[in-house]
Amino acid sequence: MNGIHDIVHVEVIGEQSLRVVFDDGAVRDVSLGGHLDGPVFEPLRDPQMFARVEVDRETGTVTWPTGADLDPIVIYEGLPPLNARIVREAAA
Repeated sequence: MNGIHDIVHVEVIGEQSLRVVFDDGAVRDVSLGGHLDGPVFEPLRDPQMFARVEVDRETGTVTWPTGADLDPIVIYEGLPPLNARIVREAAA
């Protein structure tokens, strides 16, 4: 990866799963099932709270009202613990 890519769009695609779109056109599907531990992430087990996901345009991250957020590098690169699935690579 050459630099950090901002997240520009996020949508819920299933129970505790997101589709994340980056500023270079790359798309990743991320399942958070089994990773929602700790005081910041536990409220996201509630589907209504999980659905309140949004993109923080200032930081280029995925965030929730609980203060939880996801690092764009982890999602983009598919690094553990998330192991994001590549849906579409960046435009050449």
